[in-house]
Amino acid sequence: MKKNLRILLLAILPTMFLAACDDDDDLDLLEDNAQVMVIHASPDAPAVDLYVDDAKVNTSALNYPGNTGYLDVEEGTRNFKVTPAGAGVGSAVINANVPLEEDQAYSVFAINTVSNIEALVLEDDLTEPASNMAHVRFVHLSPDAPAVDIAVQNGPVLFSNIAFKGSTAFTPVTAGTYTLEVRPSGSTTAVLTPLVQLSSGVIYTIFAKGFLTPPANNNNTLGAEVIINN
Repeated sequence: MKKNLRILLLAILPTMFLAACDDDDDLDLLEDNAQVMVIHASPDAPAVDLYVDDAKVNTSALNYPGNTGYLDVEEGTRNFKVTPAGAGVGSAVINANVPLEEDQAYSVFAINTVSNIEALVLEDDLTEPASNMAHVRFVHLSPDAPAVDIAVQNGPVLFSNIAFKGSTAFTPVTAGTYTLEVRPSGSTTAVLTPLVQLSSGVIYTIFAKGFLTPPANNNNTLGAEVIINN
C-alpha cells in the first residue's frame, strides 16, 4: 500500500508543479501591462478613433478635447494609430510606435493643427501625493500661443516659460481652490484665468488648449482643460 501511494504521489506532484507554473505564467501575462491614456488635443481636428497594433480600442468616437482614460496595454513597443472617426485603420493621420514599460503610465496627446497633427508622448508619475497635497502638471498645447508662465493669482509663479509642446513635471501643490493665470512668458498680464479645485491626494494634468486666434469657422478659443490622472 505504501509503495502504491509513493508511486501515486510521484505521478501527481510534477503535474501539480507544472500547473502552478502555468498559472503563474498566465498571471505574469496579465500583469505585463502599461497604462496609456490618449487625449484629443488638436483644436481643428474631427472626432477620431484609436488603434493599438491595428486593433480599435475605443467604443465611441473621441472628440476634442476628450480622453480615453487609462487603457491597459501590453508592454513593449506598440503601434498607435489615430484615424478620423469611422475611416478605418488604413486612414491613419498619426502612426507612431511607442515603447511602453511594464507598470508605467503614459499620456499620448494628439496635438497641433489637423494639417500638422502629431503625437506627444509623456510619462505619467502617479506617485501618491503627500497628505493635504495634490500633484499638478502643465502642458502647453495651443499651437499658435507663445511661451507662457503659469501663476497663482496674487501669488507665486508655478511654472515659467513653457513653450508649445512643452510640459512640466508633476509638482506638489497644497490642496485648495485656486485662480490660475496663464501669461505670456515674462508678462504680468493674464490671457487666461482658469479656476481650479485641487483635492488632496489627486493628480492633475492641466493643458492649454485651442487657438489664441482661431481660424475661420473654428470656435475653439484658448482655454484650459483639466485631466485627473488617478
